[in-house]
Parts: sequence; structure tokens; C-alpha cells
Amino acid sequence: MRPNETQDAPDAQETQDAEQRMLGAVPGVPALGRGPAPDGKHSRHEYHHPAAGWGAARSVGKVVERSGQPPETLRALFVMNHEDGGFDCPGCAWPDDPTGLRLDICENGVKHAAWELAPAKAGREFFAAHTVSELAGWSDYDLEAVGRLAEPMSYDPASDTYVPVSWADALTLVGSTLRGLESPDQAAFYTSGRLSNEATFLYQLWVREFGTNNLPDCSNMCHEASGRALTAAIGSGKGTVDLYDWEVADTIWLMADNAATNAPRMLTWLAEADRRGAQLVHINPLIEAASRRTIVPHEFAHMATFHATEIGTMNVQVRIGGDLALLRGVAKAVFEAAQTDPDVLDLEFIEHYTRGFDEYRALVEATPWADLVRDAGVDEPAIRKLAGVYMASKRALIAWCLGLTQHEHGVDTVREIANLLFLRGNIGRVGAGPCPIRGHSNVQGNRTCGINHRPDEAFLDRLAEVCEIDPPREHGLGTVGTIEAMQSGDVKVFVAMGGNFALATPDLPYTRDALRKCELTVQVSTKLNRSHIVHGRRALILPCLGRTDKDYQAGGVQGITVEDSMSMVHISYGMKEPGSPQMRSECAILAGLAEATLPHSKTPWQDYADDYDRIRDTMARVLPGFEDFNTRARHPHGFRLSQPARERVFKTPSGRAEFSSAPLPDDVDPGEGRLTLATIRSHDQFNTSIYSNDDRYRGLKGVRTVVFMNENDMRDRGLEEFELVDVTSFSRNGTQRTVHGYRTIRYEIPRGCAAGYMPELNVLCGIADFSTQSEQPVTKHLVVEVRPVGATQS
Repeated sequence: MRPNETQDAPDAQETQDAEQRMLGAVPGVPALGRGPAPDGKHSRHEYHHPAAGWGAARSVGKVVERSGQPPETLRALFVMNHEDGGFDCPGCAWPDDPTGLRLDICENGVKHAAWELAPAKAGREFFAAHTVSELAGWSDYDLEAVGRLAEPMSYDPASDTYVPVSWADALTLVGSTLRGLESPDQAAFYTSGRLSNEATFLYQLWVREFGTNNLPDCSNMCHEASGRALTAAIGSGKGTVDLYDWEVADTIWLMADNAATNAPRMLTWLAEADRRGAQLVHINPLIEAASRRTIVPHEFAHMATFHATEIGTMNVQVRIGGDLALLRGVAKAVFEAAQTDPDVLDLEFIEHYTRGFDEYRALVEATPWADLVRDAGVDEPAIRKLAGVYMASKRALIAWCLGLTQHEHGVDTVREIANLLFLRGNIGRVGAGPCPIRGHSNVQGNRTCGINHRPDEAFLDRLAEVCEIDPPREHGLGTVGTIEAMQSGDVKVFVAMGGNFALATPDLPYTRDALRKCELTVQVSTKLNRSHIVHGRRALILPCLGRTDKDYQAGGVQGITVEDSMSMVHISYGMKEPGSPQMRSECAILAGLAEATLPHSKTPWQDYADDYDRIRDTMARVLPGFEDFNTRARHPHGFRLSQPARERVFKTPSGRAEFSSAPLPDDVDPGEGRLTLATIRSHDQFNTSIYSNDDRYRGLKGVRTVVFMNENDMRDRGLEEFELVDVTSFSRNGTQRTVHGYRTIRYEIPRGCAAGYMPELNVLCGIADFSTQSEQPVTKHLVVEVRPVGATQS
């Protein structure tokens, strides 16, 4: 069948039934989870070893051995994160070591690189042998383990398989379908955090020239709250600190972050901070390995002697959702101390640079200690001790991750961090400031370079002037809004640049049903994943180059740039030949899609694809801070984008840093007999990519379908370790969702709290369960009941 012809798809029930067991949605049938097929052998032990160290070294050795490409994987260890022609790690967004460290890598970065270095085996022979209905019953681990995508594929409903399609026909199908829509707003264009700066800029340029701001992205599910909070507080949606600040801070607070898994290279900086006497405070409902000790693998003397470094001087176990109350308790103690010692407050900074201080002080002083203790789940002496650490430090740095943002009140909580920093002038000076820890390698660069469904007018004005287009001014759809619009039929075409939308999103059955209603779904990807199995009436899979692949264009070998968590922009070059001649770069694919969609466009799409310097020249004219982009990107370690708030220039409407006076959240207590559950990652996964069923730092082997619970909460429910349970969530719209056959695990977590792995438990987050402040799904704040399998719901 020709790619631009349509045919009614067969009944999707067979495919959907195959997914139900994976989701744990079949009563009486234990959930399989997303990793390798469980073999029934599982165990749990207390993990008392240092984070990283020999455990990480052994893991890297196994990754290299099992990679299928041992020489290439081994070579990657010595070129990843290097400024001299190396490639940027495709994993997290932690900054590269500015001293030129030769092994600036981590265990998880090696896993990500090995994952990408896999040979290209997902081509016509593979897809001819497996129907989509069959693949729907495969685990996500098995789907990705097939290897890299080898050629463009189009879904054929008659055979229920993907069949080869030429690039020309694939691009024509996308262009003709988009042009045939009644409105550009009937399409949505999703972005994963791995997309390069250059591809990001081309993507948003194509979409806005087409005529819509429907640009949902992974930020809508992770740090959207951070961006909105910091923009309101300091006039910029980014943190203000760099690695030098980490070197000299007197105290570093890590909130809602598991550094050993989320950003393992951070352990180097925590170890160095401990050696110079900095106070390292971990604030998290779970006590994690990264809050205790580490052996940094590239410190060979310490590895040889098993010498561990302490990386935590204080652990504060806040209850899930209690962070705002905890921070406000610290502020209350600061104000009380200021009554006898006014120098505790930086009154000069407050007077000259802030607004709203008096209102905030009155609010804090009027809040009873009993309310703060209740909501934080931390007693008053512990809060006062934490405040003492803050007041004793001249330079305080506060970092945080998704455990703070994926809540209804995520924006308010991040603004409370800013409030606390303002009190002692801990912004705009060395060794101090806010620091969101980004999870994907270029998620911050995506937003900087134009992926935003709520673009500001100044950016659109510059885009219009430089690129000579008329971009739409109305706000578009974010991730949740896109799902709802696909479900209602208002969005008919869904394009995704990377990621795994069908697995990363909330309310998985609802999201998948929405995707299936689309007229066309287009996935630009490196490897097979769930989002290729859950598709529209017509569907395309377009194989792209990865970060490790050499990128040959008419202008020669191309480099791409990324922006890390601390606003450093640097260039990256692939190290190996592409696994298939049919793979295309993201920029080349986007240029082709744009030309097919906009046949009369004056934008030089092919010139951009031929030589990425031309893209960067245009970006330099549109994006503030990117002046002389081509030259500066090639400097050793790249360049840092200016952060006005770092210089105490606040781009808020008032021109000042803004205190926030938000009320305490009213949803901290889940109610009688219920728990507040947060979804988390295991150590052996990166976002939706799962490498095994183990979680070394939590002492768990062989199983992912688990619920971590407080021992007393288990005892109250008559539950034993590894007992099979059903978990039911209660959505704010009155609906309920249940997963069956999960296993209980005793863990060091506050009473009334629980945790379990994403993406398995994303199914418990209803489509209505998103923050009204940030539009983020509240996957860190799900109200649940946990019952033995088959027990009657209360």
C-alpha cells in the first residue's frame, strides 16, 4: 500500500489486551513491569556500601562486556564529555569538569552511551517478522534491546506491521497531511530533552512558520514548575550557579534528589565539598545512598584503598509534599534569630534588590510552629538545627530535582527556596544561589532555543524580524493539553522528536487511546520503543542519528551543541560511523519535513541542513547571549550564557527579586488509611529506558513492580516483605485506578508515604491530576490505598 493511502485499522483490542498485563491492570495477575521478563527470583538487602566506587566500576565492566560493541563502548569512555572532538553524554545535564578531567564519566553515562552504540537491527526484516499486536506484548526492555532503527518505516494496517518507506514518500506524507488540516493548531509537536540546540531551533522555526505554538516538551513533565517559579522570583527560568559556586559554597542543600542515580558526576563535587568542610544537607523523604558516603572512581588512590568520603552531614526526612512547610520553618527560625541579631538578615540586599519582604515576614511570623511541623513531618528541633546550618553559612547553595516540582504546589515550593535565599542575600554572589538539577542532556537548551508552548513576545518579535516569518502569538498546548486535545479529536497529527511519549506521560491507557485517535503519528527516534507500538491510523518511524554518531552533511562533518544545567553551551561531535546509511540527522530530517510542509517558504532549509554553522549564525541573531555563536561554541569547554540575576539584575516587572507569600499547601495529609505515593527511578534506568530489574543502591534485585513503604504502615495493614498487593489511586476528578500484583518493600521512608517506580506507576496518575500552577502531572503526589491482593477496598 502506498504511504499516502489510508485503510481502516483492524480492531485494536488485541494490541490493547497485550498491554494490560504490562500495566498491571489485570486483577489476580502480577504485573510484569517494564524491564526484562522477571524470572521469579527477587531479593532485598540493606545497602551499606559507598555510592559509586567498586560497585560502579564492576557495573561499567559488565556494560562494556554485554554491549555487543565492546571496542566502541570502551573507546566511548575516553571521548565522552571531552572538548577535543568528543561527544556530549546522552544522559543527564550535569556540567563537564572544566579542568579537563580525562575520565569525566559515570556509570549511568556509560549505560546510556552503550545503549546508543547498539547495531542497527530494527529494519524491514525485523518488522516483517513481528506484528504490532505481537510487539505490544513485549516488555519495553525487549523492544529497546532489538537495536537501533535502521530505515524509515510506515505502518500497514492490512498486515499489522511496519513496512519500509522511502524518505521522500515519508516526508511527502507528513507535509501533505499537515497542509490538509483545517488549522495548524490541529497538530502538536513534542520534544525530548536530547534534541540538540540547532535541531531545536529548526524545529520551533518550522512549527511556528507552519502556524502553531503547540510545542509540548518533556519540561512540561519535569522542571516546568522550576522555570515558572524562578521567572516570577528572579526574572529568569534558570538557576544562577556554576560549578565554581559548588567549589566554594559553605553549605549545599540537595532537595528531592538522588544524586548517585540522577547525576552521578555530582558525587565528585560533593566529595570535594566535604573535604573542605562544607555542610552537605540532604532533604528527601527517602534516605538514599548518595546522602552517606562515596568513593569517586577516578580517584584511583581512594579506589585502591577503599577510602570513602562522607557526602552528607545532615539528613532531613521531610514527608512527601512537606518541603514548603520545612523551608518556611527555616525562615521562621531565621526571623526569630533576627530579633536579637539583625545581621542574620541581609537587610541591604533586601532593601535594594527585593520586593514583598514585609508581607512575607508577616506571613511567616504568623504561621504557628505546630502547622509547620505537621505539614513538614519534621520536628521543631530538627528544623531549627537546619536553620542553624543556614545561618552559620555565608554562602548557601540550594539544589533540587523533580521531587519538588511534580506536585500541585511545585511553583510555590521553588519560590520558597528563592525566599529563603533572599533573606541572607544568597543570590548574585559567589558560592550561592538556586540550582535546579535537570534530568536530560539538553532539556534546558530546548527551552532556551525556542521550545515553549508559552513563548514570550520579545522572542517572537526577534524570530519574526530575523527569520522573516509571522509566528503565531496565541499560547499553544503543553503535554497534558495535547493529550486532552488528541482525545477530543482537536489534535489530529502528533510529531515527536525523540522521547517515549506513550510511556513517559500520565494516565497511560488514556494517553494511548488519545494517540490511537490521531490521523497520523510521526516518531523520530534512535531505537524501537512503546511509542511506535501505540500509534495513529497512519504512522511513521523515522530513524535519526544519535549523539555518538558522526554527522556527515554537504558542508562536511557537523557538530551540534547542548546547554547543561548550569547554562554552559558546548559543541559535540559523534565518534562512530552511522549504523545504517538510511539514518539521518535531526537537522536534516527537520529541514526535509519543513520543505515538504511549506513548499513556498523562503527559509533556506536545505542550506541549514548542509552546514549547521548557518543555523548557528541565525540563532546568534535571534537568541540573546548567543552572539558570535560559532566561534564561542568551539572554545575549550564552550561558553556560559549570561544570567542577569547572577549580577543582581532582575528581569521581573518590578525590576526586583520578588518574595512570594503563598499559603501552606492544604493537600499534605492523604486522609485516613491512605498514603501519599511518589514515583521514582531505579538506579538501573534512565527515564523510560530500563536496563535491568535491579536497583543496587536500594538493595533490590530481580523486580521492579514494588511499593516502598514505612515498616509501621506495613504493620498497620498486616503486610509482610514482598507480599503481593493491589495499589489504588484516587484522582481529583473522582476516578480511581488500580495496579495489581505489586510487592511491598520495607524502606526508610516517613509514615504515610510510599514510593514506586516510574514509568510503571504513571498509570496511577490520572489525566486530571496535574498542577494548576505549572500544568505538570503530579506524579510525586499520588493519593493511594495499598491492600493485600483481592482485599476489599475501604
